[in-house]
Amino acid sequence: MSENGWHVICQNTDIDEGGMLPFEVGNFQVALYKVNGEIFATDNVCTHGMALLTDGFLDDDVVECPLHGGMFNVKTGKALCEPVDCDVKVYKTRQVDDRIEVLLSE
Repeated sequence: MSENGWHVICQNTDIDEGGMLPFEVGNFQVALYKVNGEIFATDNVCTHGMALLTDGFLDDDVVECPLHGGMFNVKTGKALCEPVDCDVKVYKTRQVDDRIEVLLSE
């Protein structure tokens, strides 16, 4: 379901604190993260290699790619170490009632 680019992804209770979940919405591969009670969303595909970030590790607000160990800040998308040198795209999120929504646009 989409309203002005906002897509319902899941329920807040679907994602554990300190956890991450992958979602496919149309052409988008999205990773959701719950850090200190807040929900963040990025592209789920690493900018360095064709690996899913949600197959890696989340430590506080940093996700580590499982393929070559590149790290990104999930709040800003900033690439933090080699071999990644290109930031990952971030998406706005919001909670409506218990639903988590992500703003996606082509």
